[in-house]
Amino acid sequence: MTRVKKGVNALKTRRNVLKMVKGYRFARGNKERAAYEAISHAGTYAFAHRRDKKNDFRQLWNVRLSVPLKEAGISYSKFIGGLKKKGIVIDRKILATLAAESPRTFGKLIEAVK
Repeated sequence: MTRVKKGVNALKTRRNVLKMVKGYRFARGNKERAAYEAISHAGTYAFAHRRDKKNDFRQLWNVRLSVPLKEAGISYSKFIGGLKKKGIVIDRKILATLAAESPRTFGKLIEAVK
């Protein structure tokens, strides 16, 4: 049986790995073994933080909504509950954008809920 020499494939793999860690500092950016380690950790963090990002944004939208709602004299939970009772289906991202960019429209929503 013929033997397989890994030269071409090994170089290709090494080149691709080092391409992935371009910009990393110290050994992680230019040594193959440290680069593999860096890639595996980066992938783990990216996977975990994709979920965290969704929570962070939802928290941000809630905070952006609660400020104008407090000024209007209604709590966040009462406002969201009121929207659901009235059948107004707008997600928190759009509500936060409305509160920031067009307060009049957001005021009309508050009045509709009250």
